Amino acid sequence: MAKLVLEKVAKSFGLVNVLPGVDLDIEDGEFVVFVGPSGCGKSTLLRLIAGLEDVSSGDILIDGDSVTHVPAADRGVAMVFQSYALYPHMTVRQNLSFGLENIRMQRPEIERRVGEAARLLQIEQLLERRPKELSGGQRQRVAIGRAITRDPKIFLFDEPLSNLDAELRVLMRIEITRLHERLGNTMIYVTHDQIEAMTMADKIVVLRGGVIEQVGAPLELYNQPRNAFVAGFIGSPRMNFVEGTIGEVSGETFTFTSPDLPAMTLPRRTASLAAGQKVSVGVRPEDLIVSKGKGSGWPVTVSVAEQHGANSYIHCSRPNGEPLLIHQPGQSAVERGDILNVSPVPARWHLFDASGLRIEIEPGQEMAPPILHTAIQ
Repeated sequence: MAKLVLEKVAKSFGLVNVLPGVDLDIEDGEFVVFVGPSGCGKSTLLRLIAGLEDVSSGDILIDGDSVTHVPAADRGVAMVFQSYALYPHMTVRQNLSFGLENIRMQRPEIERRVGEAARLLQIEQLLERRPKELSGGQRQRVAIGRAITRDPKIFLFDEPLSNLDAELRVLMRIEITRLHERLGNTMIYVTHDQIEAMTMADKIVVLRGGVIEQVGAPLELYNQPRNAFVAGFIGSPRMNFVEGTIGEVSGETFTFTSPDLPAMTLPRRTASLAAGQKVSVGVRPEDLIVSKGKGSGWPVTVSVAEQHGANSYIHCSRPNGEPLLIHQPGQSAVERGDILNVSPVPARWHLFDASGLRIEIEPGQEMAPPILHTAIQ
């Protein structure tokens, strides 16, 4: 186990500045997930930590010691790749032991480590098979086992589940979470799938354009996003945004107007509001009160109703054609063309300024706890 510290770590490829300078502390034993859109620098950052790429500037420290110029094999880290990278002509046992043999480890210790890794991952019955005789999930277990045998201070995972089908991804992310609980090692996991991030991480690092937008626990990022980018990226389905203008501001309320929607009066939870200010209201699909027909909220038209059995996702259009998504528990009776009336659940919406930064809520005015359902009335 180890603590990892990144101090102004930057990386450029020629004239392209991929990471302008990252500062990050990862505590001993944490499970940290890097997320962000394609090209945000998350895999590059992981490769810098692993020593597979050279740092342009800055410093990487493990347990207080700089490893910036230490070869990858000597850093005490082990990496699990998306492609498994197994030797096809070797058995599972040989794949697990090959790296240890290369460093001339004693045979009894190799056998102990291979046996322990196989037991942890429940692949003991697969040790004499070759990779072509394994399923995708089994191959991924072997790839993880090869990392375990090295007994690293830090595990690095580079989108390890992206080649698996949806059901197997769910099973494997549970297995990796359990593995972290058993081993207690520091783990850093890169994914483009924010569902993996929300369900596995102790701490999520959200990147955009090589810059860290926010770091925090999954529900902290979900309930208190720093800006509209984080609010839209964390959460599936993504948050709805309605752009508009602050109208009248009173002591306890303010009006919000959007060109295509009726004005709505909302409770005021911050002092930093002014009439005429450009803002966006962010509302998650599950935080909408919905009724059929006309009402005091926003009118939307159903375009597609996705019935998932236990959940319904109702895709709607605002009068200006902009989309708005509603999440309902259970099965919904709405059909394409139905007119619905929606409004945010009190104290379950976010406010962002014109630059996309979240307008801070005053103490005592925090987000209300999520409601159990918002059934159509």
